[in-house]
Amino acid sequence: MAVPKRKPSKAKSRTRKSINMRIAVPTLSECGTCGNKIVSHRVCPKCGFYKGKQYLQLEEMA
Repeated sequence: MAVPKRKPSKAKSRTRKSINMRIAVPTLSECGTCGNKIVSHRVCPKCGFYKGKQYLQLEEMA
């Protein structure tokens, strides 16, 4: 069985751990109806449309 010759440094192991703990930025797409930037596969909070159909009846702010 293979045995390591030297102990891995703290910097090496911490880098390996920290690379997996980064925050993922969500991909934003453009709403086909109003052009607002939204997260994919979600109803647009501005117009209430998703895939060309209206799912939310939003009242206009006056």
